[in-house]
Amino acid sequence: MALVSSPVPPALRSKRRRERARTLAFLSPWLIGFGFFFLYPLVSTAYFSVTSYDGYTPPVFSGLQNWDFVFTKYPAFWKGLGNTLWLVVVMVSLRVVFGLGIGMLITKVKSGAGFFRTAFYLPYLAPPVAATMAFAFLLNPGTGPVNHLLGELGLPQPGWFTDPSWSKPALTLLALWGVGDLMVIFMAALLDVPKEQYEAAELDGAGPFQRFRYVTLPNISPIVMFAVVTGVIQTMQYYTQAIVAGKVASGVIGGSGQQFEPGYPSGSTWTLPQMVYRLGFQTYDYGSACVVAMVLFALSMAFTSLLLRRRSGFLAED
Repeated sequence: MALVSSPVPPALRSKRRRERARTLAFLSPWLIGFGFFFLYPLVSTAYFSVTSYDGYTPPVFSGLQNWDFVFTKYPAFWKGLGNTLWLVVVMVSLRVVFGLGIGMLITKVKSGAGFFRTAFYLPYLAPPVAATMAFAFLLNPGTGPVNHLLGELGLPQPGWFTDPSWSKPALTLLALWGVGDLMVIFMAALLDVPKEQYEAAELDGAGPFQRFRYVTLPNISPIVMFAVVTGVIQTMQYYTQAIVAGKVASGVIGGSGQQFEPGYPSGSTWTLPQMVYRLGFQTYDYGSACVVAMVLFALSMAFTSLLLRRRSGFLAED
């Protein structure tokens, strides 16, 4: 025998409509911002990626010609993709490990913790252009003090920003120098770990590594995930430091009439965001620039989804 649902009273329907309207009113600022600043640009980028558009004449539908050009006829794309993925894997991993390590050390300091917090956080406040230029001069293979000190110690003197095999490690050193943001976040998480758990683990005979593995890491795993995901997204947009380092190392610091090929030396600092700028604002090929932008978006979503799905696999949660 079929069950017949009783009709909803008009007063209840009216109450539900008011609740939905109230909820929608509270959500409206976010919905408007999401629509104007995310959804509309995303849809526009996807649309322009299948059109021929130079920014002056109306866009003309061209199918997959831009995608074919970027993937098969523009070899710089694969170079930039490889460099960007290298920075995502190496730079993000080292920044998380380095920031966590410094945070743990400072939380153990008995005196002078405020000084060390300030000393490690201040580099993060340095403007990216100024910090990159300072690093380029410090790591100058001919006149920089770093190579001079390495020579005094009898150690190898890399070419840093002038050597294709050392340019990305040099950018990674720059990122580690400005790791103060992660240090502060990790310190707050570490200080929030219940001390009772450490005491219980120590009574059970757990050593430092076991306490970190089974007490510290499970408690701060959401913060580690936050640091990794935001680091991946930020590194996917890596532009300023790479292009400034290439300009300084190549001798092109500023001034009109100077020619500079992004990615110096030998394309080793060429990244996908630089490619978007070059295709869109230098060659006025907006369709191909939008293709690269869509690739960046897809990679960011893929990395984020993978990290969230594999969270329990690498964050030691029991």
